[in-house]
Amino acid sequence: MKQHLFSYVLQLADNALILGHRISEWCGHGPVLEQDIAITNAALDHIGQARNFYQYAADIYNQLDASERQLLLTAPAFVGKENITEDDLAYLRDAWDFKNVLLVEQQNADWAFTVARSFYYDTFAVAQYERLQTCKDVTLAAIAEKALKEASYHRKWSSEWVIRLGDGTEESKEKMQYALDNLWPYTAELFISSPADEVMLAEGIGVDLQAVREDWNVYIRAILEEATLVMPDSNWVQQGGKVGTHSEHLGFILAELQFMQRAYPGMEW
Repeated sequence: MKQHLFSYVLQLADNALILGHRISEWCGHGPVLEQDIAITNAALDHIGQARNFYQYAADIYNQLDASERQLLLTAPAFVGKENITEDDLAYLRDAWDFKNVLLVEQQNADWAFTVARSFYYDTFAVAQYERLQTCKDVTLAAIAEKALKEASYHRKWSSEWVIRLGDGTEESKEKMQYALDNLWPYTAELFISSPADEVMLAEGIGVDLQAVREDWNVYIRAILEEATLVMPDSNWVQQGGKVGTHSEHLGFILAELQFMQRAYPGMEW
């Protein structure tokens, strides 16, 4: 069971880290100073959540025996290593060991794409953390309780931007709708259960992703109606991230994120 718990916590951590890194690219490039600061703070929130999840995942991993460990992490850096830390999980894994959904690794493209990606993910995160804070795993519940406060703010911020752009000028409305339509196929993966999702739900730890989807749909539809935007209806699904099959974008993210630690192993400031 601990192997599945480890994979489940990694999903949570990887989503937070990769989205946090992606939106941090706006630091110094936001449309106005206030929003530059706001999105940078959101990036820090996501990375802080990732660290909490990675710390817990490392604790779980360190309790496993060697035969169990070798099935979970394949990078050479983990072979024969007695104990790992949250930094090892962030900086030393290869792309195929990351469990984040494809949505969070998609490029920023422009402000509308950034807003749409956060809007979709933030809405999911709130519904997920609301349920996780009452799960049987006390550590996971405590992390989720703290993360929920941040996710609720993130959802408020991204929702307001969807409304602002959707019910703004003709150009802003067109760009917002285009971004929502193009990212829509990546949202389905949020609700597709991985093996870890299924085991954790059965153990009373994970969440019912179909119930999360119902809440997600209600909220998304309400905001889009207020923004005078059309809810996408494409049935096309992009998936694979939860099982380690990623888009080319993740490789570029990790090349930047992990360069220093891989070039100078064990370096400390």
